[in-house]
Amino acid sequence: MNRDKLTRTLMAIMLLLAVQPLSAHTTGGEIGGLGSGLGHPFFGIDHLLAILAVGVWAYQLGGSALWKVPLVFVLTLLVGANLGLAGLSFAFYEPMIAASLMVLGLIIAMKWRVMPLLASIIVGVFALFHGFAHGVEMPLAASPMAYVTGFTLATILLHGLGVMLAYGFQKSSQVVLMRAGGVGLLGTGLLLLIGT
Repeated sequence: MNRDKLTRTLMAIMLLLAVQPLSAHTTGGEIGGLGSGLGHPFFGIDHLLAILAVGVWAYQLGGSALWKVPLVFVLTLLVGANLGLAGLSFAFYEPMIAASLMVLGLIIAMKWRVMPLLASIIVGVFALFHGFAHGVEMPLAASPMAYVTGFTLATILLHGLGVMLAYGFQKSSQVVLMRAGGVGLLGTGLLLLIGT
């Protein structure tokens, strides 16, 4: 696939994501543990955008952050999911998820460059709350192992897509659009925060 075609494809994906309804947690239907887990990050606009944003920021940071930052997100996501599955209560997890969109949006818009350790701490804090949401929203009939496997695979895939989006925007000299997407992400987070 040539660079222009890749860029058009990535921009079309971003446009489709932008017109999704602003519902934080719609369900993908009761399609079993693995299917429900795979669907959860895709059907919740908050998870979808945050996970893509982590991939975009990791690309912006470059170097070892390209793999360290998404890896920390995935590992901390699993910790949060286990807390949710264990029945712990985080009354404020929805506002923290909305805040993750706002912060990541601002970071992308400003192209904020920090050490991989600080970036990992930032995404790790937010991943804890995203993971908690995954855990408490597991369908009753789902196998926990299959459900966790599903959303872990989906998260890895979305991180990769975020990296590809950032790469596509940079290679097509459309970095300003990526930064504008950060502003849009911030606005989406604000709308979700108002709605919680």
